[in-house]
Amino acid sequence: MSRIERPLVRGINNVTGFALGPYQTAVVRIGFAATWLFFLLRELPHRHEMYGPDGPWNWDMAQQLIASNGAFTALMWSDGHVWFEIVYAVGIISSVLLLLGWHTRAMSVLFMIGVLSLQNRSIFMGDGGDNVLHLMSTYLVFTRCGQVWSLDARRAARVRGRARVEDGAAVGDGAVGPALWWVFGLGLSVVTFMGELSGGWLLLFWGLWLVHGFWWAVGRRAPESELRKLLDVVANLAHNAGLLVIMVEACLIYATAGWYKIQGSRWQDGTAVYYPLNLDYFSPWPALSELLSSHGIMVLLVTYGTVAVQVAFPFTLFNRRVKNVLLVAMIIEHSVIAVVLGLPFFSLAMIAADAVFLPTSFLRRLGGWAARARGGAVSRLPLPRRGDVPEQRAVNGTLGARREEKRGEKRGEEPTEPARVGFTP
Repeated sequence: MSRIERPLVRGINNVTGFALGPYQTAVVRIGFAATWLFFLLRELPHRHEMYGPDGPWNWDMAQQLIASNGAFTALMWSDGHVWFEIVYAVGIISSVLLLLGWHTRAMSVLFMIGVLSLQNRSIFMGDGGDNVLHLMSTYLVFTRCGQVWSLDARRAARVRGRARVEDGAAVGDGAVGPALWWVFGLGLSVVTFMGELSGGWLLLFWGLWLVHGFWWAVGRRAPESELRKLLDVVANLAHNAGLLVIMVEACLIYATAGWYKIQGSRWQDGTAVYYPLNLDYFSPWPALSELLSSHGIMVLLVTYGTVAVQVAFPFTLFNRRVKNVLLVAMIIEHSVIAVVLGLPFFSLAMIAADAVFLPTSFLRRLGGWAARARGGAVSRLPLPRRGDVPEQRAVNGTLGARREEKRGEKRGEEPTEPARVGFTP
C-alpha cells in the first residue's frame, strides 16, 4: 500500500467505523435542548400571545403562509387552545428528555417537531438565535448524540455489564423503546390518514420511523450479523455527515456575519457597538451600558475585534491553538452579549454551536470535574445499610464507588463493574 493510499484508507475507516465527536455532539445536544427548554419556560406566561391563538399573527394568516412555503408545524393541524397546550407541553418534555439523553433517537425527532411547530407558527417572533436553533434541531436528528453524558449511555453500559455476567446473553433495554415506536407509529398513521402530512415531510417522518424499527429488530434478532454491521456503517456515515454540516453551518454563520459587517460604514469607522448600547430595548442594565459606551477606545476595540474574530475563525480551524484562542474569545463575547444587551437565549444558542469545536481533551476533563463534584456531593450523603440497594448501585468515578471497591478487595471479593450514569464520560 502506497503512502497516498494509507491515509485515504485510514480516513475511510474512521468515517465508516466510528461515530466521530461523541463529546462534541453531546455538548451540542445538551446546549440546544437547554436553550429551548429555558426559553419555553420563560415565555410560559406569554405563550398564547407569541405562538398561540391569541397572537397577532393569527391562525388564518399562518395557514396562508405555510400553504405557500411548505413549512412544517403541528400547530396548523388545529386552531384549538387544547391542541396548542399539548404541543407546547410536548416541546418542554422533549427538551428535558433530550437534555438527559433518554432515548435520544426518538427524543431528537420529537424535539425537532416541537421547535419547528412553534417557530414556523409565528415566524416574526424569532431572532438569530432562533434561526440557529431551527437548523440545529434538524441536524441533531441524524447524529448519534447520546453516546456519552446521557441516560442512553448509562443504560448501554449496564446492559454490557449484565451481558458479560450472563455469559454474553443479549439483554435489552425493556419495553420502553418498542412502546415509543408503536405510539409514534400510531400517531403518524392518524396524522397521515387525516391528510395533515404530505410530500417531503411525510417521507421524512415515515422513513425515520421505519429505519428506527428496522434498526431495533436487526439489533435484537441478529446483533452480530453482517446486516447489523452494515447498519452501523450507515449510521456512522449519517452521524459524521450531520456533524460536518453542524460545523460548516457554524463557520458560515460567522463568515457571513463578519463579511456583512465589513461592508457597513459603522463597522468600518468603529462605532457600530455604540448604538445598541444606547437603545432601551438592548439595555437591561442602563448604567452598565452607559459605562461601556462612554469609553470610545473600548467601543472601537470591541467593534474591530468582533469583525476580526468572525472573519478569521473559519480559517483558524487548521491551527488548533489559534482556533482554541478565538473560540474562547467568541464564547466570552456571547456571554457579554447575554448580560449587557439582554440576549441570553441568542448567546446560549451561539455558545452551543461553538461547542462543536471544543477539543475532546477539554470536554473529557470537564466531564471528570463534573463527576468528581457529583461524587463529592454523594459522599457527603449518609450511606444506606447493607442490602438496601442492589450490588451495582456504585457510581463510576465517585468516591463512594472507590470505597466500595476497596472494601471488597479487603474482603477478597471479586470487583463488580459499576453502572455508568448520565454525566460520566
